[in-house]
Amino acid sequence: MKHSTPMKASVFLFLTCTTVFAESGYDAWLRYAPVPGLALPQTAVVVQGQSDLLESAQREAIRAIKSITGRTLRARREAVDEDSIVISVSNSLPADAFTLRTVRNGTHRNIAISGGNDRGALYGTFALLRKLAGGEPIATLDERQLPAAPIRWLNHWDNLDGTIERGYGGRSIFWDANVARADMQRVSDYGRLLASLGINGTSINNVNANPRILAPEFLPEIAKVAAALRPWGVQTIISVDFGSPQKIGGLDTFDPLDPKVIAWWKTTIDHIYTGVPDLAGIIIKADSEGRVGPSAYGRTHADAANVVARALKPHGGRIFYRGFVYNNKMDWNDPKNDRGRAAYDNFKDLDGKFDDNVVIQIKNGPIDFQVREPASPLFAALDKTNQVIELQVTQEYMGQAHHTVFLVPMWKDVLDFDMRKNGTSSPVKKLVAKTGFVAVTNVGLDDNWFANHMSQANLYGFGRLAWNPDLTSRQIADEWTKLTFGLDPTVVRTISNLQVSSMRTYENYTGPLGLQTLTDIVGNHYGVAVEASERNGWGQWHKADAKGVGMDRTVASGTGYIGQYPPEVAAMYEKLATCPDDLLLFLHHVPYTYRLHSGKTAIQSLYDSHYTGAAAVEQYVTDWKSLAGKIDERRYHEVLAQLEYQAGQAQVWRDAVNQWFFKESAIADEQGRVGHYPGRIEAEAMTLSGYAPVDVKPWETASGQAVACLTTSCSASFTFAGTSGWHSIKVRYFDANNGESRFVVRVGDQVIDEWRAALRLPSAKLDGTTSTRRTIPNVALRPGDRITIEGYPQGQEQAALDYVEID
Repeated sequence: MKHSTPMKASVFLFLTCTTVFAESGYDAWLRYAPVPGLALPQTAVVVQGQSDLLESAQREAIRAIKSITGRTLRARREAVDEDSIVISVSNSLPADAFTLRTVRNGTHRNIAISGGNDRGALYGTFALLRKLAGGEPIATLDERQLPAAPIRWLNHWDNLDGTIERGYGGRSIFWDANVARADMQRVSDYGRLLASLGINGTSINNVNANPRILAPEFLPEIAKVAAALRPWGVQTIISVDFGSPQKIGGLDTFDPLDPKVIAWWKTTIDHIYTGVPDLAGIIIKADSEGRVGPSAYGRTHADAANVVARALKPHGGRIFYRGFVYNNKMDWNDPKNDRGRAAYDNFKDLDGKFDDNVVIQIKNGPIDFQVREPASPLFAALDKTNQVIELQVTQEYMGQAHHTVFLVPMWKDVLDFDMRKNGTSSPVKKLVAKTGFVAVTNVGLDDNWFANHMSQANLYGFGRLAWNPDLTSRQIADEWTKLTFGLDPTVVRTISNLQVSSMRTYENYTGPLGLQTLTDIVGNHYGVAVEASERNGWGQWHKADAKGVGMDRTVASGTGYIGQYPPEVAAMYEKLATCPDDLLLFLHHVPYTYRLHSGKTAIQSLYDSHYTGAAAVEQYVTDWKSLAGKIDERRYHEVLAQLEYQAGQAQVWRDAVNQWFFKESAIADEQGRVGHYPGRIEAEAMTLSGYAPVDVKPWETASGQAVACLTTSCSASFTFAGTSGWHSIKVRYFDANNGESRFVVRVGDQVIDEWRAALRLPSAKLDGTTSTRRTIPNVALRPGDRITIEGYPQGQEQAALDYVEID
């Protein structure tokens, strides 16, 4: 669906948007569905003051109330003799804070929204509308809210050519063909979504920055994007290449202490502020993953950050310097080398050497957005340096929007973790609240922004936590579900339960006990590849061998990483007796027979958790089906298809990881499941016509082999030997991204199903990434029935098959 209507300042446009976008998911949590029985006495929305933000607030209130109640309130700028919603600004409140009150004005009852600034008034308006849309009572309002931290920013990894690094929701909403998009309506609509959450800034380009962003002639493109976000109180940030003085400035150096470089940064940043006077700041990724940095000249990260900070200082801007600095070519043969140590080792000794407008941006864990990491020890190490926590909305290692994974429970684990700094209570959320919260996100041109309706909850959850990190995962999930899918109690309970449990479920079928996700870390960061993180500098190194598993990060015998924590936390992690099971293999190497606090051995816990996780996703599909008729048809079917795909992928993960560890450890599953798959017929064991066996790598993702069609059409058939009755036929095939093969399934001569392999999966290989399952339910089968799968290749995709299961 295209969104090309130019932005107007008319109420009419705002009142019609919801209808235009219907239930595509475009309106997300701002769909403002009708609330039966809600009748507000207020008949006008009065704005006291004049600014773009206050006008945005007024239009939003009129639009929302029209959609929720069916009544159109009048827009006024002066107090009127009628019940009103009054939006104003009060100097008695802190910036971005607001109050909501029900007040009497003579015989009239008003709802008073007062903000500490224009942005606060806008946030207060959205808070009121959230209550209305969520069915909350508003008859006696009397509350005051202020954000937990001043900075609540997003980072986008959008490239100027319109692609997005780790982008799963389509192309960039900001850029296309190395310029800003001609139509900024979608950017404005995005600003509206962010304002509803209290997010007050966003970067608009990749941290792996194209130097062109700082070219003088490119400034109008940045200004165009900034203008679309500004009416929603969202300030613009840009990411820059630290080598820009040389790459775009024509200097012979980018040494941060060279006077020519110092002057270049000042002149360049002064110029940016002529076009974007409210630029919030600059982000830099340096000396990391191939990005140039101060080490080229023997300078420190403080030298690098300060040269940019001093150019920003007169304009009130900040530099966010990413703490994600590590050596991706580290010698994996050295058992003392540990990527997890890198952030602390690089920044601890620089504490106090950064200027006061420098902020160190620290990932939630010491590695890179893995499914289970401890909180980064750097949070407790910086006493004199501004710091923010960096979270990741974009689901890079978390199923890449093909899987539903609600990340708020993971974030809560980190934010609520007590670092015991100086022996006192010091949860991470308290340590970072002085400055703020940042998240990497990647909305795109997909109709619902993320290519997965359920993934919207992660952006929503980040915004709500950045405003108030004391909210619980359940509170956020319930709130999002009501606003996004409606107030039906069954819908709210079912979807909220699914979301809140999905993080643990994903962890269970991917990498529990601190193994992390076991994804293809040197490739697409999506499919299962157990050994990808071994024997290379990029990896997390689970160090699994025939005797045991886990990374020894102890002070006593390992890398010493645990010693980076304050003493109380270090003591807890150092000892096996007190180390939490969830982080055991992140911090310790143990025998497979080691017994956890749960009483299970490490290997049996790995087996069990993978079966538990895969079964949970199968249950999600069943639970979702119970909502048929309670959710609009389009979103119901799109989410159902996504969950069915995820259930198939969870099975791939379950079997691949368990088979790998079974082969490595030679310890059998106590329940006899691993390696035994009743009802499964391997494709290479079928009668083949045109199909030929091919090796699959890594081997564990397909029991070593599959069959591929090397001609224009092929078939694989077998005789059903089970009992008569109704059965499900599950076809395991490969859906590569280099073609669109077609499949037909027959029982005897009768076609019972056909489909095209047309998913957007990030691989052209036959592996765990492209392994996909098609379920054909309720098929009447009798012993002796001949089942045939026909494959018709297209492009370079070979209509490959792995196996068939019959339940």
